[in-house]
Amino acid sequence: MPGYQQQRDNRKRGDRRDMPMEEKQFDERVVNIDRVARVVKGGRRFRFRALVVVGDKKGKVGIGIAKGADVTTAISKAVEVAKKNFVEITLYKDTIPHEAEAKVGGARILVKPAAPGTGLIAGGVVRTVLEVSGIKNALSKSLGSTNKINTAYATMAALTSVEPAKNWLTRQVQAKKATADKAEKKVADATKAEKAEAK
Repeated sequence: MPGYQQQRDNRKRGDRRDMPMEEKQFDERVVNIDRVARVVKGGRRFRFRALVVVGDKKGKVGIGIAKGADVTTAISKAVEVAKKNFVEITLYKDTIPHEAEAKVGGARILVKPAAPGTGLIAGGVVRTVLEVSGIKNALSKSLGSTNKINTAYATMAALTSVEPAKNWLTRQVQAKKATADKAEKKVADATKAEKAEAK
């Protein structure tokens, strides 16, 4: 029955084609894979260490490092670690509200906001972290160590230190605060005086 067999095969293929592709919620990027060794009694035991950056391109980003017997295991473990360590980043018009700097180990990273259309002026690990976090326009400078793990963590530290505009302590805010404090002090002094007179 070749006709029946052909129909069955077509149906199977059709089923596979009709299945909806599962859209990934997060952008997963493998930044670095190293072969690491542990010295044991019989010699060296080799494993793989993966550094992965995961983000949703909407201000959520995480970094994961994990080891495994093979590359695939190391990457999947690192992705799980990254998803557990998500942090929220303040975005403003596809860039960051103000410049930020952070240092982890010997790696020092400086990230600055840029005008629309500038793009990402960054390289290596810094660029990957900025891309997956959803920043489209930014300038960056990597100073000191080029260690990829420390650079990734320094970039994350710089981005998490960014404050939204509503939390900025400007001169106007300071002046308003000083005025409010003076008014409170006057009210407190007046109530003290009234109590003293009543006695």
